[in-house]
Amino acid sequence: MAASPRHESTSEPVSLADAASWYSVIFLVGLILLGTIKGNYLTDDAGEPIVRSGNQLLDRPPCDEIYVVGEGETVHTISDKCGDPFIVENNPHINDPDDVFPGLLIRITQSQHRKLSR
Repeated sequence: MAASPRHESTSEPVSLADAASWYSVIFLVGLILLGTIKGNYLTDDAGEPIVRSGNQLLDRPPCDEIYVVGEGETVHTISDKCGDPFIVENNPHINDPDDVFPGLLIRITQSQHRKLSR
């Protein structure tokens, strides 16, 4: 009687590869979660948490001193975006706050409160 050919088991390398890929996925998901959690907690130089309200959670870059009005922007939206409540007063070429148009150059003077909060 002939002996049946011996087949080597390939299940061990396959299961090892499956385990390695699952561990890699778990590790990457953990890194992503850790990055999002760490990014949500802002602290000052002393390590104290910074409490901000409303849309101040977005870390927007400050506006340049000369701002170019974009499509659909109003004096109010630019004032909120740049932290300058006195746009009309500081720009004598703006006679009517409703009369701004894309391409108009506006001088931005950030308020002292806005400068301190950065």
